[in-house]
Amino acid sequence: MFQFARELRRIFGAEGFRPHQDGLTGGESALLELLDLPMLTTEGRAADVAAGRVGAKDRAQRRLEAAIVWREIARRSGDAVALRKAASTAESAAAAFDRNRRPDGWARARCEQAFCAMLGAELFGDEGLNAAADVAFREARAAARGGLAAALADIGVAAIEARANLGVGDASAARAAAAAFSAPVAALESLRRRFSAARPLAAEARTIRADLLAGWGARLKDVSLLEEAGAEAARAAALVESQYEPLTWSRAETVRAQALALMGEFGGEVERVTDSVTALTEVMETFDRDHSPLDWARVQVALGQSLHTLGEAVSNEQAFEQAVGCFERAEVVLRTAPSSPLRGLAVSSRAVCLVRSAELTGDLAVLDSAEAAMKMELARTPARRDPVAWALAQVHLARLYEARMDMTGKDRGERAKAVMALDAALDVFSEHGLRSLSAVAVDAMNRLKPGARQRPSQP
Repeated sequence: MFQFARELRRIFGAEGFRPHQDGLTGGESALLELLDLPMLTTEGRAADVAAGRVGAKDRAQRRLEAAIVWREIARRSGDAVALRKAASTAESAAAAFDRNRRPDGWARARCEQAFCAMLGAELFGDEGLNAAADVAFREARAAARGGLAAALADIGVAAIEARANLGVGDASAARAAAAAFSAPVAALESLRRRFSAARPLAAEARTIRADLLAGWGARLKDVSLLEEAGAEAARAAALVESQYEPLTWSRAETVRAQALALMGEFGGEVERVTDSVTALTEVMETFDRDHSPLDWARVQVALGQSLHTLGEAVSNEQAFEQAVGCFERAEVVLRTAPSSPLRGLAVSSRAVCLVRSAELTGDLAVLDSAEAAMKMELARTPARRDPVAWALAQVHLARLYEARMDMTGKDRGERAKAVMALDAALDVFSEHGLRSLSAVAVDAMNRLKPGARQRPSQP
């Protein structure tokens, strides 16, 4: 599916090839997805040269193009240096446009600053960056006279407001948040003939909406919301082609597959879970790890979660083993991004799969490995950096202690350790108003009370 891009890289990498003086794409952001990460980094440097060249035409636009490239580098690699460079370049572009003389250009550059802040919040778990992004998007929306900048600003505001309400809203709030995307998405789709980047941007906006609906559906266990998320993600994928926009397509397909897995889990439909595994396997064939390490790791984590769900549905030890392999492959990439919330998710999910595998096989050595890995992750990630992820890791650690007691039929201090971990997690969940996660912690504490019925040991 990715032969065209591979051929493009072969041609661009051929000995003696001399690219355009402004880089391989000449400032055309719609072509960036065809470049792998090393080539994209070269493109970023070329864009910097083009923006700083004496006598460069429209230096403000050249700086904006450079900022877009560096943000894409950060998005694929998780590199904080690249993200800071993108943000500072976008800021200098905004200054060069001048809000009074070229308000639309200024608004587009301000949106790019906001997208950098949103990406920082996603990569490093700093919610304060979302607040900064919200301010920038609103300023851009006030300045823009229409067109691409106005649509992007509206999408940014809608996304931040939806994420802020994700943990507390009900199904009606979810649909209201999704409806806020309709007008700007339609505006982007209407701009496809004028701006080549509008089509993938519209697909990305639909993917954001689908991801938010899936998040609400997962929290509320609402299959209808998950069905809406899957349909929206499918529409996003249909807007682009996997050969020419492999990353935008794969991000949309990943959300669709995750929604399928959740629908199968909540509805007890194994076929939907297997469809999710199949879809994610196809996504993995679209691009390789060198093209976008973080996207590749996200798909591995999603595939691991779907395999975990499949293992739970059919009590299949092999599915858990395959899930562990997915999380370990993701860890190879995420090891260089220790502050990423995705890393904590991969580590804790691996531990849960190891617990289930140990329970099915009766192998305590598997449990020892999971416990050691979880303790290392907790030591590496302080609670203040991402308190909710830290609390979830505490819940998983308590689950390890509980599984050990169930398998051995003995309590060598595991009960007290588990209760302590759950108590710490419950404090965090209560502080953040996460009632569903608080209920999970309370249920686990009730199971650990002396005299509570324990699951029988595995043979």
